[in-house]
Amino acid sequence: MSEIELTGFGGRPIRVNTGLFINNDFHPAAGGATLQVENPSTGDNLATVSAAQKEDPRGPRGLADLVERDADDLASLEALEAGVLFKESKALHVTQAAETLRYFAGWADKITGQLLSTPQGPAYTRREPLGVCAAVVPWNAPLMITIWKLGPAIAAGNVLIIKTPELTPLYAQKLASLIREAGFPPGVLSVLCGYGAVAGQALAEHPLVKKIAFTGSGPVGRRILAAAAATNLKKVTLELGGKGPSIVFADADLDNALFWTALGFTANNGQVCAAGSRIYVHARIYDKFLAAMAERLAGAAQGDPLDEKTTKGPVVSRQQRDKIAAYIRHAKDSGVRVLTETGGESDKGHFVATTAFAEVPDDARIMREEIFGPVASIASFKTEAEVIEKANATEYGLAAAVFTNDVSRAARVSEAIEAGQVTVNCWGTLHANAPFGGVKESGFGRDMGEEALDSWLTTKTVKYFTLPAADEDK
Repeated sequence: MSEIELTGFGGRPIRVNTGLFINNDFHPAAGGATLQVENPSTGDNLATVSAAQKEDPRGPRGLADLVERDADDLASLEALEAGVLFKESKALHVTQAAETLRYFAGWADKITGQLLSTPQGPAYTRREPLGVCAAVVPWNAPLMITIWKLGPAIAAGNVLIIKTPELTPLYAQKLASLIREAGFPPGVLSVLCGYGAVAGQALAEHPLVKKIAFTGSGPVGRRILAAAAATNLKKVTLELGGKGPSIVFADADLDNALFWTALGFTANNGQVCAAGSRIYVHARIYDKFLAAMAERLAGAAQGDPLDEKTTKGPVVSRQQRDKIAAYIRHAKDSGVRVLTETGGESDKGHFVATTAFAEVPDDARIMREEIFGPVASIASFKTEAEVIEKANATEYGLAAAVFTNDVSRAARVSEAIEAGQVTVNCWGTLHANAPFGGVKESGFGRDMGEEALDSWLTTKTVKYFTLPAADEDK
């Protein structure tokens, strides 16, 4: 496969190789298989890249520096293929990727076991790598989530095959060239673009793959888990989305709560697994909150995500746009009150309105189901116990946010909410040393933090039997 040239931020040319990255080189897929990448801003074809087939998978601080060096290119690629705002990608996704690489590079020489004592003699444990591992990553924040897998996998001593999302593969083609430039030994990291049903399924079923990490939808996660159970019982970690509650108490700083709750469902057009799409506001400030939220959402600048003036880009694909629009139509047809709509469909590109609904019933589809779009369901509550019950009335348990100036209340509610992460007086903050992951049907396992290493290691126990001392007189 040859390189292609794209136009990034400020007209900057970006060269990307479109082959499969295996053993530190780019190769065409078996049979010349390819897939098309679309520009969601225009609906036009953006690139043609190799699509991995079942027979294709074959057997870091420096990388962090290169990621930072080429931050504009990586952020431009996410804008071009995923519709992520350039400034959002550069400030969050690229920065967080570099932070995570450095964090796990620091762990590489600190993975130790324990010295034990047993009645029969001394013993110790070793934390050993699993071997060949795989990561199947999503399209919404592809660079950042790829690094969430890559960092601990390599720090633990494994080799990793990265199956990139078919909608947004170009960031990883660029990343692969940086991996080679950073001097990783051939075969330690492989990058394969391909369709999930083909390349992803092959990795889930492959007997030599010892662990697979997946971030994405619940149905696909279940298929990966079933494939692992039916083959070699490989270790699996899953992060499968959420329906996050944001809870605003009457004593909260209103301006701060408005900023974060709005960001919680509009960041990346709500295409965020930790999106705070269920907003519960205390009845005493409910009307004031609604008026302020409607004002805050008005006047978004919809357009090209490479343009620094743009505050609302496209969603990733026509299919995603149609799915989100269907949820909005269903809510309207069901009589749910529209608080405000901003932006919407255009002649070109996959744009959808940012929509906030008010007085949303507990049983409404938009309140119960993950939409993965810029749609908020807002409702009021009167008591702490009531809102905790509402927050937990979901099969998901990924992230939640609590807004209050009462420290004791913040602690009580955070402990009572069934979620892998709770933020207080902010939403969705991420740090390389803080584990991230879900409970219930949001999955299991953790990205980031020391806990992330556990899923990329296995523990071996070595025991010594102390023999009686020899009788030298005999």
